[in-house]
Amino acid sequence: MGSAVTLPIYSTVFKHGLARLDAEIAHHRTFDALRAAGPVLRRVKVPAGTPVQAMGLTFPNPLGLAAGFDKTAQAFEELGAFGFGHVEIGTVTALAQPGNPRPRLMRLVEDQAVVNRMGFNNDGAAAVAQRLAKRGRRAGGPVLGINIGKSKVVPDDDQAAVEADYEASTRLLAPYADYLVVNVSSPNTPGLRNLQAVEKLAPLLAHVRQVADRAAEDGGRDRIPLLVKIAPDLADEDVLEVADLALAQELSGIIATNTTISRDGLRSKPDLVGAAGAGGLSGAPLRERATAVVSLLRGRVGQELTLIGVGGISTPDDARERLAAGADLIQAYTGLIYGGPMWPRRILKGL
Repeated sequence: MGSAVTLPIYSTVFKHGLARLDAEIAHHRTFDALRAAGPVLRRVKVPAGTPVQAMGLTFPNPLGLAAGFDKTAQAFEELGAFGFGHVEIGTVTALAQPGNPRPRLMRLVEDQAVVNRMGFNNDGAAAVAQRLAKRGRRAGGPVLGINIGKSKVVPDDDQAAVEADYEASTRLLAPYADYLVVNVSSPNTPGLRNLQAVEKLAPLLAHVRQVADRAAEDGGRDRIPLLVKIAPDLADEDVLEVADLALAQELSGIIATNTTISRDGLRSKPDLVGAAGAGGLSGAPLRERATAVVSLLRGRVGQELTLIGVGGISTPDDARERLAAGADLIQAYTGLIYGGPMWPRRILKGL
C-alpha cells in the first residue's frame, strides 16, 4: 500500500538524524519533548474527525495510538493533540520490571518496520495508577485504554498465580480506564502467548471481568469495556476459537493484532534482519496478515463485538482497507515513527 505518509522535512530529519540514533534513545527524547510541551499540548483538543460510537463510548475519530508507545501514562493527553482519538497506554504489569537487556528496539528502515523485544518494561500498576490519579482527566482529550499483561516472574503454567497477577493490575488500573485490554499476545514475555489457548484464556478473562466489574461498581460507573489482544501468528482456527470465546464471555471487543515473530517477505538485507535479532516485528510487513485477521473475526462475530485493527497501517489507503475489512477503530505505532508528528492528522484527512 506504499510507504508511510511523510512530509519532506520530517523524512529528511528522520533519514539523516533519527534513523542514525539508537531507537530507544530517540523514543526517550520524544518523551522529553512531549513533557516540555505538555502545558501547551494538554490544552489542545483532539482534532475533529468522524466520531465513532463503540463499546458505549464516543471516540472523537477512528484513529488511535497502540499500546507500547506510552507505556506508563506519561503523555497520553499530549499524544491526543497529535490527532489520536484514543490512546492505549501500557502494557502495564502488576509488578514493576526493567524489561529485557538493551538493545531491544531496532528499525528495519527499508521495510518501514520495527523489531522490539522490550519485555514489558514499566513502572508497575501501582505507580501508573498513582500517576493517573495525579494527572486527572479533562474534556476534549482522547479516550484512554489501559493494556495489562503478565509480570515476567509469574509462571504461565500456574493459572492461579497468573489470575492473581492480572487481578492486581485490574484492581489498580480499571478505575482510570475508559476501556481495558488483556494482552496475552506479546512475543517478548516467556510463555505469555501460551495464555491465548482457550482453556487458559477463558478462566483468565472471566476473572479479570469480575474484578473490573467490582471496580466499576465501587466507583459508581457503568461496566468497563473489556477486550483481548491477539497475535497475528495464531492459526485461523485459533483466531476463530478466541472469537467464539469473546462472544461467550460477552467481551466488548478484540484487538487484532499484536506484533509478529515472522520475518517472511522482508526487503531488508538478511544481515540487517539478523542483527535486529529476536522480538516482535511491527510496521508495514504486518499489514496483509493483520487485515486478514480482522476480516476473519468480523465474519465470525458479526456486529456483536468491537474490532480494533492494528498492524501495518502506514497510509490512508491502509486505514481505509482495515476499516473496510471490518474494523470499527484502528490503531498505529510504527506508522507514527516513520511518518512523524503530523502523520495522524494526515491519515485522518485522507479518511
